[in-house]
This record gives sequence, structure tokens and C-alpha cells, in this order.
Amino acid sequence: MQPTIITWALVIFGFITLLPLFWAQFSILYRPDSQQTRNLLIGEGEDWRDKTHFRMSLGAAWADWLFFAPVFLIGNIGVLLGHTWGYMFFGAAGACSLYINIILWFTEKEYVYPTRGPLKYFSYYWGFFMYWGALALTYSIVRISGFAF
Repeated sequence: MQPTIITWALVIFGFITLLPLFWAQFSILYRPDSQQTRNLLIGEGEDWRDKTHFRMSLGAAWADWLFFAPVFLIGNIGVLLGHTWGYMFFGAAGACSLYINIILWFTEKEYVYPTRGPLKYFSYYWGFFMYWGALALTYSIVRISGFAF
């Protein structure tokens, strides 16, 4: 399965979308209580709502670095090499992105949306992860099923 222009577009869109997230997640792992971390994850000048919110964010950061980042990177390498296993990992990364962002829609929208506004929220802070996840998962399923475009 040779990579197509769609493959390259999804890989580039994924990296553009996810690199800032990995930076923010690294920030909470490295300096969990810093104002820069709070600014990146919950909004300028905002504070954690409570200990549960902080722990959920810290746990998500660990999950992203221990599970999601390797699956994402392996998937990207695999799809660019044209291997079926790459599309399986790529699709798994897309499913993970959808899964966590459905959770975040219910847990974070009330707080992040007002501080960032609709354009930023429905593009970067929530939307791009959903768009990329849905596209990566769907594209992987289509490619693995043997349909090429």
C-alpha cells in the first residue's frame, strides 16, 4: 500500500495538530503546578478547578506519553512505509483521539470554551483532534479493507 497524497496530508495534519498537545502534556509532566502549564491546558490565568481536575489532566498526560505518542509515531512511520500494520496503528491513534476528545467535550467544554472562544475551541482546542481522529480511523479502515484512493 503505497502512501497517497491523502496519507501525506493526514500525517502532516496529525503532526501539526498533535505536536503542541505533546508540548503541553510534557509541560504538565515536567512542571505540573506552573502557571505556564495551566495557561497551556486550561486557559490564560486560569487555575485547576479542583484536585480531581488536576489529577485527570496529569493522568491524561501520562497516558498520552506512554501510550498515545508511541502508537501515533509508529502508525505514521508504518503508513509512510506502506505497511498494513502502520494503518492499524494509525487507526488506533485516530480512535484514541476520538475517545479522549468525546470525554473532554463533556468535562472541559464548560471551562475551556469561554476562555478560548468558539473559533479556537472548535478548531484547535477540540475540533482538530476530532477531525484528525475521525479521518485517520476512517482512512485506515478503508485502506486496510483494500480500497485505494
